Amino acid sequence: MTTKFAILMVSAWLAIGLAASPARADRCDDLARQLKSQIDGIGVGRTAANVIYLSHPAAKQLRLGCSNRSVTNELFAQSPARKPAPAFIEMVASAGAIVFTIPKADTLKGATRCLSRMGLLRGNDIKMRFRRLDFRCARDKTTASISVSRGKDE
Repeated sequence: MTTKFAILMVSAWLAIGLAASPARADRCDDLARQLKSQIDGIGVGRTAANVIYLSHPAAKQLRLGCSNRSVTNELFAQSPARKPAPAFIEMVASAGAIVFTIPKADTLKGATRCLSRMGLLRGNDIKMRFRRLDFRCARDKTTASISVSRGKDE
């Protein structure tokens, strides 16, 4: 009878030990922390509806969208000027490289292409695909914005 009781107690302790796992942060929160630690000047703001608001001196608005039904992650950045500064493009490229785990040179080339295509001939809203990433660039009279995402099916 004591061996049955001992086996029961050991199995109960194992069940409790295996069931209690440490609290893990969300994947999106981990990405935001990575961005903050690896890119100078980025601050992490509040989280609302699967979107983490970030801040950077070169950007008027900066958001990290978490995965949903259609995309894995999305990075949205808005420049305070109609013609984005090189520091803004560099920051978008660095953040995109961290979020999507691809080389920074590829995200820099994609962001530069997308932002430079906006103009008189192609219009103010450009959608393009580069290195399995979806880039969408738009501008109005005072600002320019870029959105980088990757579809769920990739």
